[in-house]
Amino acid sequence: MKTSKQLFTEITSKGKLEITLKELDVPTPKPHEVVVRIEATPINPSDMWPMFGPANLAEASYDANSKTLSAPVHESMLMRIKSRLDQVLPIGNEGAGTVVAAGESPAAQSLLGKTVGVLSGATYSEYCCVPIQACLLHNEGTTAAQAASSFVNPLTALGMVETMRMEGHTALVHTAAASSLGIMLNKICIAEGVPLVNIVRKQEQADILEKLGAKYICNSSSDSFKADLYKAIDETGATLAFDAIGGGTLVSDILTAMEMSGSKDATGFNTYGSATNKQVYIYGGLDFSPSILNRAYGMTWGIGGWLLMRFLAKLTPEKIGALHKRVANEISTTFASEFTEEITLEQVMDPAIIAKYNAKKTGEKYLVNPNKG
Repeated sequence: MKTSKQLFTEITSKGKLEITLKELDVPTPKPHEVVVRIEATPINPSDMWPMFGPANLAEASYDANSKTLSAPVHESMLMRIKSRLDQVLPIGNEGAGTVVAAGESPAAQSLLGKTVGVLSGATYSEYCCVPIQACLLHNEGTTAAQAASSFVNPLTALGMVETMRMEGHTALVHTAAASSLGIMLNKICIAEGVPLVNIVRKQEQADILEKLGAKYICNSSSDSFKADLYKAIDETGATLAFDAIGGGTLVSDILTAMEMSGSKDATGFNTYGSATNKQVYIYGGLDFSPSILNRAYGMTWGIGGWLLMRFLAKLTPEKIGALHKRVANEISTTFASEFTEEITLEQVMDPAIIAKYNAKKTGEKYLVNPNKG
């Protein structure tokens, strides 16, 4: 355990992306830290922007000798990412494995030999040294593959429901709803009796949610989509939505349906629309095109960004601990993740494999095992 292979990404001011596999010394853990042998780490959509930025991956090439992936970045895009240029950055938001070394504090020592999920931003590595606060302890018998996605999707799904309650809403709308995260959110909402309107793009995705027991499913490719969306929002009273898409008119369509429902019984001159606040949070960017707003939803509405870490910062340590415990207890049920394929660190840089996982297709999720091979 003297050295650790680890992936790093850099975009130069000359317009070149380089992802490189380096070998580094494993640090000695400080009193409050542990060293985790990473045995499973997912490739989430939230990992891909830090990895690739706006690089043209269609022109990517891999040099096996130097273990480096290279791809061009168009000059016009460099100002958009000015803050990261010419910096060598680690990648990999989360992962899981076995604690193989620990600092001298009792809390760190208590984790020796245990399976933990970690949130570090540097999990595409054989070994990861993290503070104990970045660890989620799993129950005995949980595998690293089961624990790999302990943070991003489970805590985001829980955070959506918590945000709903904190802001006084009673029902939710969610886009890209048949994703791994969407499936977790459905399980939570079904178990807790929270009305959830699911927006998908294909009938196969609707079928997945129907098998789970989802009641409200709207297919955005259907001719009746807007009518179906209005009906579902009207029946649930949903005034809060979480959007993973970002671009196009979908956010506007959701707000329009919310306003139509809120104003359906209005009488007289209704200049400013429903007084009930309608809120959409964009938390993903599957579509990088502009968000188009056709403002037909009165004057009481909001659109904003939602980030997991900033949401968690609002919670007490006790509340975060309770959420972690729930994830550990339900990691093979509510928060179970399925993976298409397990790959090595070297394969992460293979242009043919990148084309597969960067497509972000529903039902296809890749798991990296840094210690494989």
